[in-house]
Amino acid sequence: MSQLPTGAEIMGTPTTAAEHDARLVNARHHGVNPGEIAIGVIIGRTSEFFDFFVYAIASVIVFPKLVFPFVDALTGTLYSFAIFALAFVARPLGSVVFIAMDRSFGRGAKLTLALFLLGTATVALAFLPGYEQIGAYAVWLLAFFRIVQGIALGGTWDGLASLLALNAPENRRGWYAMIPQLGAPLGLMVASGLFAYFAGNLSAEDFFSWGWRYPFFVAFAINVVALFARLRIVVTPEFTKLFESRDLQPAPVLDTVSSEGKRIVIGAFAPLASFALFHMVTVFPLSWIFLFTKNAPAEFLVIEAIASVFGIMAIVASGYIADRVGRRTLLGSCAAVIAVFSGFAPQLLDGGPIGETIFMVLGFVLLGLAFGQSSGVVASQFTRYYRYTGSALTSDLAWLFGAGFAPLVALILSANFGLVSAGAYLLSGAICTLLALWWNKALG
Repeated sequence: MSQLPTGAEIMGTPTTAAEHDARLVNARHHGVNPGEIAIGVIIGRTSEFFDFFVYAIASVIVFPKLVFPFVDALTGTLYSFAIFALAFVARPLGSVVFIAMDRSFGRGAKLTLALFLLGTATVALAFLPGYEQIGAYAVWLLAFFRIVQGIALGGTWDGLASLLALNAPENRRGWYAMIPQLGAPLGLMVASGLFAYFAGNLSAEDFFSWGWRYPFFVAFAINVVALFARLRIVVTPEFTKLFESRDLQPAPVLDTVSSEGKRIVIGAFAPLASFALFHMVTVFPLSWIFLFTKNAPAEFLVIEAIASVFGIMAIVASGYIADRVGRRTLLGSCAAVIAVFSGFAPQLLDGGPIGETIFMVLGFVLLGLAFGQSSGVVASQFTRYYRYTGSALTSDLAWLFGAGFAPLVALILSANFGLVSAGAYLLSGAICTLLALWWNKALG
């Protein structure tokens, strides 16, 4: 009985035109050095986070009015955040499907299809009709495209972060661990800047008619660039050798869960402090400013873009610090500081433009230090055979538990019990991180 070729076998021949072009480039340049791997990682993560933030910003300032005009602004935003969470629920399913595809048809085919789906769903949102045009179908379309985005994101795991970690010197693992995390503030900067430009320079009528759609078109273009940048690395002989030696071989999902289940759970909860803070300084404050203050959203988006610069510097600093004190120590210390920050963060956010700016800058500095090392503490302990699949599942569950419902929960709490309750939610994330790190240490 014939069998489908394995991923290692099919890596020898291009499966897509883009992969073929990437191989031609590699043939001319004789492989890829670590610096090029880092660039590919940053471009790939930036494209993912740009898609993420374009949707997140629209969830606050566009979709409640476009898709849910039949309810008040707060309820419409809550509905919008509920649909926002669907991508995080669907993402683990996407990982299961695309890991199976990876094993059968190769990483190039998997990445091409995943990024095509992601780009298509994102661009489709740019053409989304409003409730006034098609009624409840607008809600169903929004939910459908969001689920497709989540499934596609599950397939964008390319192993490049693991490739960086495998090539990192023992004393520079913290530095290499922070490189993929730079995509988050970079993606936010571009997304916030685009929305701030259109929201600040167009009339309200023009913005809600067509201006908000342009960032979704840009997302498709960025995905095309990211696809080739990642294929440029994935099809290299060096990557193929690691793939064939099982250092980056996708293991079966059920086998991985059976063997590494405890580490996957710990890895999902270890970064909860940084992931909770992630939304507390990006999506949630925009919704609070938009709904409960008279500040223009464009002005706050500019503050977010500026604060992202501090986030970038903090992520870079996290690599330097982690290599000297240890990643676990840095992540635990950041969780403790985030717990303290949760006590006065609500007062800052409710303190007018100056308080908002201080809140955002302090929040992004803490986020950068914690988020910069959030993915490497537990994932680095996976056994070699399960590292690729285990890291993908850990990332999916961490985003689901720590970020997927954060804007929805924080907005419900703050709208009913005041901003101080949002601080309590952030405190709970910090406690979960400290408990997960303690459990990880106890297991050895």
